[in-house]
Amino acid sequence: MPAWASKPCIMGIDEAGRGPVLGPMVYGCAFCALSEKNRLATLQFADSKTLTEAKREELFESIKADETIGWSVDVIDPRELSAKMLKRNRESLNVISYDSAMGLIRQTLDQGYNLSEVYVDTVGDAEKYQARLTQKFPGITFTVAKKADSLFPVVSAASIVAKVTRDRALKDWVMTEVGKDIGRNFGSGYPGDPDTKVWLQENKDPVFGFPSLVRFSWSTCTPLIADGGVQVYWEADEDEEEMPKRKSRSVDVESAAALRHAYFRSRQLQQVTTRL
Repeated sequence: MPAWASKPCIMGIDEAGRGPVLGPMVYGCAFCALSEKNRLATLQFADSKTLTEAKREELFESIKADETIGWSVDVIDPRELSAKMLKRNRESLNVISYDSAMGLIRQTLDQGYNLSEVYVDTVGDAEKYQARLTQKFPGITFTVAKKADSLFPVVSAASIVAKVTRDRALKDWVMTEVGKDIGRNFGSGYPGDPDTKVWLQENKDPVFGFPSLVRFSWSTCTPLIADGGVQVYWEADEDEEEMPKRKSRSVDVESAAALRHAYFRSRQLQQVTTRL
């Protein structure tokens, strides 16, 4: 732990990759002693989106080498994003973002840093987000604002950390799918990018959908899967008490009916009458 950890510290939090349909979403934070606040303004930190890739890389290396600045990231895998957003009790992207930001704060506090001020680039309503953070961490003064990465150098530093980490993750992404040669000409990963659209179409499997790099939960994927994909019927689990209310049953379409053995219900297995 650096000597300044016990002194009042400030932290900035920002994310990279909230909108793309490909790759992880990365939350990053940067923190330093409150006494370093003015010096941060002289280090050329800025909103990462306004910087060239080369400049972002240069600044990230300077952050890593600076012993007066600490940083951390939370890399949220696209598979985790899809699983949370598509499960029965769905989590919105905002909730996932809140949890990630609060996780970075909690981790830094647990490491022994004395956080006194935290600046956050907002997700959703800034006032509600700020109130939520204040309630969770009552000993810290929070400032949540739109474009915080352009207003506060410590958030700009966090923006650079998050952006470079995500870019490197995409560049070094290992395709785990076997049996098919998956190209890497996927463009920026944003839904409106023509290269991204072509890549999604070319790498769609009619049964298994897209490679693990893709966020299945994005609306961009829905029409692509429907177009030429194998239709699968998933019946919602039914409560035992509701079963008598049903007038008729069809064995052909029941995948998890309450009258079937628990083995079949738990695995969502269904009887079929045709073979592929």
